Amino acid sequence: MVVALSSGCSRDGRASGRPRENAALLPASAGIGDGGGAGTVPAGERGVAVERLGERAGEIWRRTHMVSYAKPEDSELRERLDETEYEVTQKGGTEAPFRNRYWDEKREGIYVDVVSGEPLFSSIDKFDSGTGWPSFFRPIDEQSISEHRDYKLLVPRVEVRSKIAGSHLGHVFDDGPEPTGLRYCINSAALRFIPAGQLADGPYAAYASMFAGVRDSGADARVNESSVEASAEGGDEGSAGGRVEGSSEARVESRPEGSSGKRANAVAAEKAAAGPAPAAASSLRGDDAREELAVVAGGCFWGVEALIAELPGVLNTDVGYTGGSVANPGYRRVVSGDTGHAEAVRIVFDPSRLSYEDLLRYFFRLHDPTTLNRQGHDKGTQYRSAIFYQSEAQRRTAERIKAEVDASGKWKDPVVTEIVPASDFYPAEEYHQDYLKKNPNGYTCHYLRD
Repeated sequence: MVVALSSGCSRDGRASGRPRENAALLPASAGIGDGGGAGTVPAGERGVAVERLGERAGEIWRRTHMVSYAKPEDSELRERLDETEYEVTQKGGTEAPFRNRYWDEKREGIYVDVVSGEPLFSSIDKFDSGTGWPSFFRPIDEQSISEHRDYKLLVPRVEVRSKIAGSHLGHVFDDGPEPTGLRYCINSAALRFIPAGQLADGPYAAYASMFAGVRDSGADARVNESSVEASAEGGDEGSAGGRVEGSSEARVESRPEGSSGKRANAVAAEKAAAGPAPAAASSLRGDDAREELAVVAGGCFWGVEALIAELPGVLNTDVGYTGGSVANPGYRRVVSGDTGHAEAVRIVFDPSRLSYEDLLRYFFRLHDPTTLNRQGHDKGTQYRSAIFYQSEAQRRTAERIKAEVDASGKWKDPVVTEIVPASDFYPAEEYHQDYLKKNPNGYTCHYLRD
C-alpha cells in the first residue's frame, strides 16, 4: 500500500490555497496535486466537439443517476476494498503520485466510484496535469460530486466527494484548462475504470454513445493504438519510454483524453524527453580532491534527496537505482520489486566542508533505519535502508556510524541498514530528479527525527 495522509504534489511550485472564483461553492482550494497546472483544450472544431460531448455526459448522468447506487455497510467495504481503497475513500487518505493505477490511463471510458459505482468522471474530460494523479477539468455532472471545506493542512482546501456514497475522491483547483479552468485531482484508489468498449453491455450502456462521437469528431486522424504501442516497445517501461511529468523538457501538450492522435504524441514526447536508457554511472569524481562520492538509500528517493541537498558541502545530487541485478532498469520495473535495486541517492560532496561520517549521521536522522524493506507507507526491497560504500575507508566509517546509532538508544528496534559495496548506479528518469524542488508539496515520508 502506498498511502499518505498529506497534501500532494505541485509540478511547478505555485502556491496552494488560492481562493476560487466561485465563492458559492467553497472559498479556497488546495490539496493533492497542488499547482499541477494544465494546458488548454484545443480550440476550434475539436474543442467544440469535446464541449458538446461533456454536455451530453451530464445529460446522461441526470437521466440515470438514481439507478440504485448506494453505499454498502462498513463491514462489506472492509471485505471488498483493498487497504488503499478503504484508506482513501473512507479516511481521506492520499495515494502517492505516479504509483497509482490511473494516473497514466489513456483509454476511453468512464470512471465510477469504487464504493458505490456511481459515474463520476469521463476520459473525455481527462488531461495530463503532470502531477502523477488522474486529473479532469470537470466531473460527468456537477451534481455527481459534492465539495467540502478541508482544514487538515494549514491552508483550507476544497475536498471532492462522491454525491451518493460520500467517498473521498481528492481535491479541486482553479488552475485547470479551458473550458472550465478547473482541475479535479483525484485518487485512483477511489475510482473504477469502465472502458468504452464494455459500456454497451452493462449498467452504464447510456454512456457508450459518447465515445463514438469522440472517435468520429475533430480534424486529427486517429492513430491505431496497436501500432503506437508497438512503437513504444524496445526498452524497459519507465526508462526510455517512461513518463516525464516533472520534466521541463519536451512536455506533452495537455488536451482532453479523447483527443485524436494524443497517444502517439505522448509516446514521441516521452521518448524525446527521456533520451536513451540510463547508463551505468561513473564515479562523478574529477581530479579535484575536494570532491567525494556517496550513495545511500532510505526509502522513496524524492524525500532523501531533498533533505540531503540542503546540507552545506553537498555539491550535487541525483536519484537512481542501484544494488540490483537488472541493467538499465526504469522506474516501473524497479517499483515492481523484482530487480533487486533500491531507490538511491548519489551525492557529490566536498569533504573539506562535510565529512563522510557527518553525512551518514544526517542520513540516519532523516529516515527510520529500523524498518526492514519499508519506509513509511512505502513497502518493498526497493525502499530498504542501505549504504553503498565506495572504498574500504567508507565501509569502516559506515560500520562505525551504524553501530553508534544502534547503541544510542534512539530506536527501540535494531538498525537494519545494509552496508554493501557500491555497484552500477542507473540514473532515474528526469521527472524524478529534484522532484520535491519541482513539486514543493509533493509526497514524502522523510523528515529530520531529532
